[in-house]
Amino acid sequence: MRRFYRGGIFSAPPCKRICVLLSWKAARLVRQHPSDRCSAPIGLQRPPPCQLVQFSDTSLASPTMFAPTPMIMQSADSILKEFWVLFLEMHGHLQMLVPSASQIIIAAGSLCKAKIASLGFFPLSLPGFHLSGTVTEPATATEPEMTYKVAISFDRCKITSVTCGCGNKDIFYCAHVVALSLYRIRKPEQVKLRLPISETLFQMNRDQLQKFVQYLITEHHTEVLPTAQKLADDILSSNSEINQTHGAPDPTAGASIDDENCWHLDEEQVKEQVKLFLSQGGYYGSGKQLNSMFAKVREMLRMRDSNGARMLTLITEQFMADPRLSLWRQQGSGMTDKCRQLWDELGALWVCVVLNPHCKLEEKSCWLRQLRKWGDMDVCPLEDGNYGSELPNITNALTQTSNHSQDSLARPRRTVFTRAIEGCDLHWQDSHLQRIISSDFYVSPSYQREGESLLFNSQGQPLWLEHVPTACARVDALRSHGYPKEALRLTVAIINTLRLQQQRQLEIYKHQKKELLQRGTTTITNLEGWVGHPLNPVGCLFLTLTEASKGTGDQHSSFPGCNAADAKPPVYRHVPVASGYQDTGESYLSLAMEVALLGMGQQRVMPEGLYAQDKVCRNEEQIIARLQELELDAALVQTLRKQCVLLLEGGPFSGLGEVIHRESVPMHTFAKYLFSALLPHDADLAYKLALRAMRLPVLETTAPSGDVTHPHHLVSVVPSRYPRWFTLGHVESQQCDMASTMLTAAKGDMLRLRTVLEAIQKNIHSSSLIFKLAQDAFKIATPADNNPDTTLLNVALELGLQVMRMTLSTLNWRRREMVRWLVTCATEVGVRALVSILQNWYTLFTPTEATTIVAATVMSHNTILRLSLDYPQREELAGCARTLALQCAMKDPQNCALSALTLCEKDHIAFETAYQIVIDAASTGLTYSQLFTIARYMEHRGYPLRAFKLASLAMSHLNLAYNQDTHPAINDVLWACALSHSLGKNELAALIPLVVKSVHCATVLSDILRRCTMTAPGLAGIPGRRNSGKLMSTDKAPLRQLLDATINAYINTTHSRLTHISPRHYGEFIEFLSKARETFLLAQDGHLQFTQFIDNLKQIYKGKKKLMMLVRERFG
Repeated sequence: MRRFYRGGIFSAPPCKRICVLLSWKAARLVRQHPSDRCSAPIGLQRPPPCQLVQFSDTSLASPTMFAPTPMIMQSADSILKEFWVLFLEMHGHLQMLVPSASQIIIAAGSLCKAKIASLGFFPLSLPGFHLSGTVTEPATATEPEMTYKVAISFDRCKITSVTCGCGNKDIFYCAHVVALSLYRIRKPEQVKLRLPISETLFQMNRDQLQKFVQYLITEHHTEVLPTAQKLADDILSSNSEINQTHGAPDPTAGASIDDENCWHLDEEQVKEQVKLFLSQGGYYGSGKQLNSMFAKVREMLRMRDSNGARMLTLITEQFMADPRLSLWRQQGSGMTDKCRQLWDELGALWVCVVLNPHCKLEEKSCWLRQLRKWGDMDVCPLEDGNYGSELPNITNALTQTSNHSQDSLARPRRTVFTRAIEGCDLHWQDSHLQRIISSDFYVSPSYQREGESLLFNSQGQPLWLEHVPTACARVDALRSHGYPKEALRLTVAIINTLRLQQQRQLEIYKHQKKELLQRGTTTITNLEGWVGHPLNPVGCLFLTLTEASKGTGDQHSSFPGCNAADAKPPVYRHVPVASGYQDTGESYLSLAMEVALLGMGQQRVMPEGLYAQDKVCRNEEQIIARLQELELDAALVQTLRKQCVLLLEGGPFSGLGEVIHRESVPMHTFAKYLFSALLPHDADLAYKLALRAMRLPVLETTAPSGDVTHPHHLVSVVPSRYPRWFTLGHVESQQCDMASTMLTAAKGDMLRLRTVLEAIQKNIHSSSLIFKLAQDAFKIATPADNNPDTTLLNVALELGLQVMRMTLSTLNWRRREMVRWLVTCATEVGVRALVSILQNWYTLFTPTEATTIVAATVMSHNTILRLSLDYPQREELAGCARTLALQCAMKDPQNCALSALTLCEKDHIAFETAYQIVIDAASTGLTYSQLFTIARYMEHRGYPLRAFKLASLAMSHLNLAYNQDTHPAINDVLWACALSHSLGKNELAALIPLVVKSVHCATVLSDILRRCTMTAPGLAGIPGRRNSGKLMSTDKAPLRQLLDATINAYINTTHSRLTHISPRHYGEFIEFLSKARETFLLAQDGHLQFTQFIDNLKQIYKGKKKLMMLVRERFG
């Protein structure tokens, strides 16, 4: 409620109760760091946010509202740094709305651009709680000098409203508002303090008041006159509402102490900005902008700014109004990954808000109603993406048993707000919880006291037994709301609880170990994993502990104007854990590593849905990246070794135990980190852990009952449903990476290499990944500047042989590459490896691969030189290659016959054997094209008679129709006829009947006839049987038969073409008849035959008048 005056007499004595709001002593206002703010334990009452300091009228002009520190003229760089220092000061006490470094740079850049040292400030005034002034921005090369009027209102240490003439439409303060505030802080003596306007008016008489009003109206008559006339009418009316209320408002006098107050936040601009960013769909950096707004909300929560929840509400409303939600729902498609992450962050922020330790009950009830309203909307995204999972209520205590009732704990529909809704049921009134977070010295008064087993461990340290993600959500809420010490205390209590549970689980497993190993089965005791969980429990605890372990220089970010590439990684140090009267010797850093290892080593079932599974992988990589920032010293190595041993012995509660569930999340990424970290300190433990983590039970077949020889073959508790692992490709690639890491580390150690090789052959099921491992091993084993490592080369060869066996009967587009690589690898290993793959080719290669790639490469000149073989070794290798070629020709003559002949041509017996295989297969397996190819090869090698025999066999398989004048075998037919012609009349006479039988195309036959009437070509033949050089007559055998066949082919083809001829083909048909006449004329009575043929055509096809007219014109 504003101050009012009654009938010209103010309710407050003049100048006696002017309240100047002051956080603390003015001298500390500027230089005190935000981290020095008063922070009381949660269980105690906080000090009030401000003090009301009353001044008399004589002290009103004292400039104590802000610290009187003068502004110093500096260079541009110094001004930028000075602005950052001033911003920290302002942010700590004014909590100005500048959420991120990028926005700070924008504001700072604007100030530097305007040269804040030379900004022109017209006389400023501070009437009551209203600061106003005029800021002049100097002219630039592109912009003229600009003057802006700025007004700022205050209320109890908060800026409640700002106005600037620049018309800035943003959710952040413009540079002019920031400049005015800084100017008031730095030069308070130049700002004239004034009374609230109500006090000034009270001092005026009637004439002065009338003059004041009339001058005000005259000065702004276009703006004020309508309002002034309306107010005058209301005042003169006795029944108006304005006369029913005593007093009048004073905007400069400040609000009543009972009125609510909050920092200025332009709600409309927040809505517009969020709507704009969402409409961009993740493009143009909108995701970063929204994450920046989320970061600002967390920052406001940490500073205990009430606008944090207010701003988050505005953001959520725009998220729920996103039109894409209904579109995605209608189409049944999931949202993009970037949008999904933004929704996750939104849900996590609401959990932090509702878990505010000092949240009022009415505020929480209001939030709960709003969250339920959003959650009940059809378009509200589900927590796990596309599936409704059955997960326990967040408020359920952690009971590590396997007898959970799924029906009682089932949640049919869990939205992104479900966690926050459940969080509204949580409270902070538990006395045990209050004592944990209030003191470092809270310990059990008696370790053996009965009934305290759930409150303290055997060392007397407090425990906090609660659903682990819920307890971690409390930690996150404490951190987010500015209670780091309390969050740290609760974190230590949670870790002590996890340790105790781990110890009890290990004891339970030791009693059941024999039975579990015999059955080879297990169940998942954790209904939801901690890695990839919406509340990120492992990451929350880890960050809380590592922040407490940072050096002094790493507590706050450096000046934002510096280059991000120059940012140094955080430096951690061992800070002892505050644990009462006894020294445990532990540090927060070692606890951070311990909780990360414990959480990531938890055995958990792979969640359903693409996004949930991808989130598990992404969260795991994020935690490992943070672990890699820790420099492993003796203390951390000890913690690492201890946890690794516990994980190996942890049974079904550990993802690295001896028996795991078939659908358990694999540990490959985690184990790779553990292996690399442990290797320099404990190699045996590192290999033991990594080898156990190599398994991937989801791809294994079910082991027989009682079979303990393959403990990784486990029976799923849901055998009827094969899980949909959308990230299976990523999982297998991580498995491959871990195997590659082990191979590299084991170089030169034959025993370890053999163990790793067996694990790879047993657990990796992708031929492509095994091939990649083989290539990696080969590359490592053959350095360019050193001798090859034979042990690792043999491993590469073994892996390559396995790839060949795996892909022999399957289709793989990289198969030829794999075969060539294997031959290269075997060549590096030595001649015995080559002999081995040649002798066992049928288990590794197809006949075609064996002859065209393997044997051909082995017999190449480069291979012989590379191996530096002597004569017996060359002969042994060649003999193996010829044997392979003959075996392949017998098995697949269609594809291997020619290759076999080529490989055996230097050995007469082998060559004859290969030739006989071809002849035997000619009648059944070989096609005419294959036979023609082999025949050409024989002719080329100097075996014309064998070539003729093969060509004759090919002709018997051929059939050329009358219209196939462009058939690909025509050249082979012409070559075969030329070959037979060159061999002699007998061979030609033997081939022509085959030609007449197989070829029915008139043009092809006429071409053959024309070639045969000429002198025989000078092809390789038998000199004694070569033709005498005379032209062969077409009236005698063997050409007479060919001529008759050609004439008949022309006649038949003519009738066939005339059956379906169109006018556009008449010209082509006439040319065809001209070629036919040339062939007819080769016969003795050819002219007569052709004339009779034409007359016959004219009679039969007299209906085609135009065509017959063209025939008469050409042929009479």
